[in-house]
Amino acid sequence: MLLSGNRRNQMNTYIKLLLLLLSASVVSSCRESSDLKMIRIIANLNRKDYDSRNPFCPEARLAQCDSLLKLPGRENDFYILNAKAKLLLQTGDEKQAVAIYQKMATGADSSKGDLFEPDMGLAYMRLGERTNCVMNHNRMSCTYPIRDNAIHVNQTGSQNAIAVYERILKKHPADLESRWMLNIAYMTLGKYPDSVPAPFLIPGLNKTGPATIKPFTDMAADVGIKLSSRAGGAIAEDFNNDGYIDLITSGTELDDRMHYFQNDQNGAFVDKSETSGLLRFTGGLNIQQTDYNNDGRMDIFVLRGAWKKNGFGNQPPSLLRNNGDGTFTDVTIPAGLLFYHPTQAAVWVDFNNDGWLDVFVGAEGFNNGDSVNVHRSMLYLNNHNGTFTEVARKAHCDVMSYVKGVTSADFDRDGWPDIFISTMDGHKYLLRNKGNSRNVPDFDDVTKQSGLLANTNSTFTTWFFDYDNDGWQDLLIADYKFEAPLGYYSAAEALGKPVPDAGTIYLYKNNHNGTFINVSKQTGLDKVVFSMGANFGDIDNDGFPDLYFGTGNPDFGSLIPNKMFRNAGGKRFEDVTGVSQTGNLQKGHGVAFADFRNCGLQDIFIEMGGAYAGDAYASLLYVNPGQNNHNWISIKAEGLKCNKAAIGSKLKITFNDNGITRSVYRDINSGGSFGSSPMQAEIGVGDAAVVEELEITWAGSHTVQRFHNLKVNGFYHITEGSATITPVRLKKLNYHKTAGMTMAMTR
Repeated sequence: MLLSGNRRNQMNTYIKLLLLLLSASVVSSCRESSDLKMIRIIANLNRKDYDSRNPFCPEARLAQCDSLLKLPGRENDFYILNAKAKLLLQTGDEKQAVAIYQKMATGADSSKGDLFEPDMGLAYMRLGERTNCVMNHNRMSCTYPIRDNAIHVNQTGSQNAIAVYERILKKHPADLESRWMLNIAYMTLGKYPDSVPAPFLIPGLNKTGPATIKPFTDMAADVGIKLSSRAGGAIAEDFNNDGYIDLITSGTELDDRMHYFQNDQNGAFVDKSETSGLLRFTGGLNIQQTDYNNDGRMDIFVLRGAWKKNGFGNQPPSLLRNNGDGTFTDVTIPAGLLFYHPTQAAVWVDFNNDGWLDVFVGAEGFNNGDSVNVHRSMLYLNNHNGTFTEVARKAHCDVMSYVKGVTSADFDRDGWPDIFISTMDGHKYLLRNKGNSRNVPDFDDVTKQSGLLANTNSTFTTWFFDYDNDGWQDLLIADYKFEAPLGYYSAAEALGKPVPDAGTIYLYKNNHNGTFINVSKQTGLDKVVFSMGANFGDIDNDGFPDLYFGTGNPDFGSLIPNKMFRNAGGKRFEDVTGVSQTGNLQKGHGVAFADFRNCGLQDIFIEMGGAYAGDAYASLLYVNPGQNNHNWISIKAEGLKCNKAAIGSKLKITFNDNGITRSVYRDINSGGSFGSSPMQAEIGVGDAAVVEELEITWAGSHTVQRFHNLKVNGFYHITEGSATITPVRLKKLNYHKTAGMTMAMTR
């Protein structure tokens, strides 16, 4: 039958509409299947992780101990019972662990005290922390040096720990780890230093130093961030583009859920974990923000499997697309980013200057001929259509090493972003980007000629930044070599004893000629730190970046404070841990500096917790009271030819500060290599009344724009190519302490 012209047009329109609807349905189906497939993959891997061969699954190993203890004649096997007690600490059952050690101490195994007493003392310490710092958490809990509200109310755990450690030290007076723990135990009772036996006293632990820093206050629970977790990542970022900074966190194990705390613009955060869809996704020792598809909305990259060997770390990442409606979708598989390698280190940069963000991922591999642990670093180039192509081998950056940190900057200022890689096997890699070859960058290993090859220690946290504002990117690397419990190193340092070159911070100044020089000692950073999570910001708005380090390792005896260092004019760093009241003794991971309150002051969020369920701890939001009346400026940049988030673009802020013309330099990025600050650049300008010039060099295009005579203490939006800089009006928020804090935490 022939159709009339109008009828035929109507039919064609109907067919087109039907095809469009079918196409949308297919896209929706693919999106759902990508989500569900990744969730199934993670769930299956989580089931496989329940294995006694997995050192990070104490539950399975505990079940194995119980099976062995049921065998005839093994009911009171000392070594199995001792192993079980240690595993009970890891699962969070300190009471049962203590009961086992008490039985050992009074039974037939009492003669083996040297073998179990250090663990017994630790079990009592952990019991004290559980009943006070965890179950009855308050703003001062576990804050070093311990005083005021941090002193334990239930003192049984610490009292018993003191008795054990004093027995140990009478037999082994040179045991610095036990000496450290003894002094901390007395501190938790409010009896340090007066009651510590003179031979075992470590003097000066309660001194806060000469620096004048007003103390920060942990207000996480006050503002609705009630989260207790194992080790994990943190991102501070404006995920819904309303101008207010939100928070997203993750946890290391495949049953640790992600959480999304949205800034409610009224001085609190609302938990959007479930409605955003993020609660469905688990695992991820580190997370980062990126705008991989240049749509102006920040997406999330999740890194999994870190520290796990022998196949247990063969876990996929997740690329979670921000849908713009408050939800996120896992697009890892259709994006071509599905791999199975242990990693927590990555950096998103436009490596080929094409205006789209690429990602370099550092894997934890061993070049020892063992195929199980062969994991090479990867470079995924952005195809501009939501997909990526892996080119690391072509680009000569497929490093085989136990990578724990990666960072990127144009260290030689030739217009191409370079890569630095920090590893636990002692190797360092400074890879210079030589530019494009058919759109694929080509990297050259210049570690030796740069002066970095001499550093052969195991290292972790790393980042590029301009600590002295000379316009060249310097390099920070955190040492992570340890051959003894961390309390040993802290005690040795406090007593003025020689400390092995372990746990210190290496600061390498850029010599402006492709080389670096170690200035750690002359800048005051040659201190015991043992950094895991860390980042930098400007707590006093003087224009010089300050440092905050989350510390520790999986060992339960690693009860050492997180550390803060104030940058004194780009010349030295002052340890302000004690006076700032930010030295929590629990393990610290993802760190972010951010102006959460839109008041020009950077607060610090840190995701806390160790590797095991028994080492979970409350996340902290350290609120900055304001250190002075210094001024500031906040810049949000939007690229056009440059990648939309303007990552890698360079800012130069010039102003007159008390008669002296100064410039502050910042690269737009998320800061440290474990924990992500906002892409919004928050810059202190001292006592300047006006910013005389703001210069931005856009990544990729290298276009330079300048704006003049900007008012201080304001927010600005810059769009590439526009001659106009737009002031942004945001409401200043106030945080209010809740009278009777409910400290129940979610996981």
